[in-house]
Amino acid sequence: MWNEQKRILQSQLAPNERLLWSGQPRQGVFLRGADAALIPFSLMWGGFAIFWEASVIATDAPFFFKLWGIPFVLVGLYMIFGRFFVDAKQRGKTYYGVTNERIIIVSGLLSQKIKSLNLRTLTDVSLDEKPNGKGTITFGATTPMTWGPGGMASPGWGQQQITSFELAQGAKSVYETIRTAQRQTS
Repeated sequence: MWNEQKRILQSQLAPNERLLWSGQPRQGVFLRGADAALIPFSLMWGGFAIFWEASVIATDAPFFFKLWGIPFVLVGLYMIFGRFFVDAKQRGKTYYGVTNERIIIVSGLLSQKIKSLNLRTLTDVSLDEKPNGKGTITFGATTPMTWGPGGMASPGWGQQQITSFELAQGAKSVYETIRTAQRQTS
């Protein structure tokens, strides 16, 4: 894991650029705070969709009604189960790096996406650290309208994420590495 992480990030470096830290978000399937609302909603959605589909299949309903329920059942199953596995897979393919010049985030399930933030022009850097030392380092301004982990969309639901090192191990140390690198680039 460490070698792959380092290899992927090293391939993004410019000449004379040094990797100061690399990491990944927390791995595996787990619950987030937003799931307190999403789980009951997804169970109601999925439950009703499955009930609808089972009812139209059991009766002599028109074929169109049988087809109509299938997308709702699939969305319900994704909301109940699939989103957790998509989120875990996305985090497994996400790599964070801090260099002497910039912040690098390499991610993507079907295609590789690279986000790079220059340390000289990066103004807002904030840390949200948990008692276990894991935390999220957010780059750039946030708005009062953001909710959930990492922004307006929950992982596995959309692309409107705020740029961050989400669920990073040793977040305080990483934050200090970033601040030190920023001071040295000024």
